[in-house]
Amino acid sequence: MLILDLLAAGAQGAPQNKFGFAEALEQGGFIAYATVIILAIMSFGSFYILFTKWFEQSKILRQYQAVRTSFWRAPTLREGATKLEKNSAWRQIVDDGLAAEEQHSKMTDALEAHDWMHGSLARSEATINARLASGLPFLATVGATAPFIGLFGTVVGIYRALIAIGLAGSASIDKVAGPVGEALIMTALGLLVAVPAVLAYNYLQSRNKRIAELLTGFSSDVLANISSRGNVKPVVASTAAKPAAATAKPAAAPVKS
Repeated sequence: MLILDLLAAGAQGAPQNKFGFAEALEQGGFIAYATVIILAIMSFGSFYILFTKWFEQSKILRQYQAVRTSFWRAPTLREGATKLEKNSAWRQIVDDGLAAEEQHSKMTDALEAHDWMHGSLARSEATINARLASGLPFLATVGATAPFIGLFGTVVGIYRALIAIGLAGSASIDKVAGPVGEALIMTALGLLVAVPAVLAYNYLQSRNKRIAELLTGFSSDVLANISSRGNVKPVVASTAAKPAAATAKPAAAPVKS
């Protein structure tokens, strides 16, 4: 019984932490809660865009392997298009190029076929690049504004700390620890949201540039193939068969006379 009484007395006499994260939000009131909620929404949106765009880019890069292997082996563009996935970026460029070729024959004004098809393929590339770039402005906005939103919470926390000092008449640690801790938490949250958003923006932007280069090259090859009526095709590396290793027979030993 004595041990239990000592443990109970120790538990009651243990100091309680009044300066945790929840306590800081409670002291900050509506402004602190609103700041944290806004930063949480920004963080969730940033990671959502990062993963969805990464999967979208990876799908396009994976489909490019089919373009390099099977598409250009087809005798015509129409037959090659059937080997590409529907609603893919590469299929869209081929379909738009073939549609531009058909539309040019219906025109009455004098317009070079090369210029018309080049413009049509350029519009197709711009549409694909714009779709890939969607969501990236949100990442840029989060990276630029999240530190300032956290700084806003910091300023409010410091202001509350100064008010507490003025009311108490002295800068005692128990009066300013809560507001100052709240201010530091807001600063840390702002940076924690902004840094991943900036890194995600730069990473996705670099992958988009790579995809744009591939789309431009593929569009030029499609235009050359249509303009030459199928005679011009890019060089496709064929998969060379591995030569079978020939089994060398040991030379017969000379017969001694």
